[in-house]
Amino acid sequence: MKVKILIPNYNDWQSVFKLLENIDLVIAGLKEEVSVLIVNDASTEQRPEISLNLNNLKSIQVINMKENRGHARCNAAGLKYINEKEDVDYVIPMDGDGEDRPEEIRHLIEKAKEYPDTVITANRIKRSEGLLFKFCYLIHKYLTFVFTGQSIKFGNYTCLTKSVVDKMSKEAATWSSFSGSLSKAAKDRRSVPSIRGPRYFGPSKMSFISLLKHSLSIVAVYKFTVLIRSIIFLAVYIFLVSQYISVVTFIPIVLVVVLIISVFRSFRT
Repeated sequence: MKVKILIPNYNDWQSVFKLLENIDLVIAGLKEEVSVLIVNDASTEQRPEISLNLNNLKSIQVINMKENRGHARCNAAGLKYINEKEDVDYVIPMDGDGEDRPEEIRHLIEKAKEYPDTVITANRIKRSEGLLFKFCYLIHKYLTFVFTGQSIKFGNYTCLTKSVVDKMSKEAATWSSFSGSLSKAAKDRRSVPSIRGPRYFGPSKMSFISLLKHSLSIVAVYKFTVLIRSIIFLAVYIFLVSQYISVVTFIPIVLVVVLIISVFRSFRT
């Protein structure tokens, strides 16, 4: 079985090199052929010349984006490249900073062998951020479910079958939201528990603004579902508060309209 690990990277070579060493240790003894594809997102920092002592990875390849496009587009570009040029059975996209823990690669592969034609997701059961961020992330998950009908408990850390890689590489939504696109491409999924690890070097790059953009990108994949549900909500809400119109009761209407506009603009960009 051939497994390709897909790692986007922007100016974080130190973390990526440490991740490669850890992956090499984790896969020791596995019968599967594991290789790595790094998508360099037009990093401005020069890649350091470091000699890595790797004994178990089959190969490491780097492809370069022409300009900085962001995490989601790197994943999409990597999936497209693998689908067109590589002969693999599974693809495991993961962050290159240590937050996707390499020791969980074994769990993903073992689960994939148990369910060979099914996508395996690493569902977060524990995160490493502060309480305020965790609360906001919880709100993000609930809002996503309310407006799209989808319960998305996973990010890009998954084990994708070859057929799903083909579907996602041809899906426009993949370029804006990996998890949103995957939820459309693979309805039948299995999962393994996952703990969000700390970054190897430096603070986490996930901010509240990043979380908001992430949430909008997922919701935008289901933009027409969002539009229909929003219209139903507005109709029911206006009917219920029609006799009590005030600045306060008007706020939810404004927020839903802003959401609709933001979702459609997010999808276009």
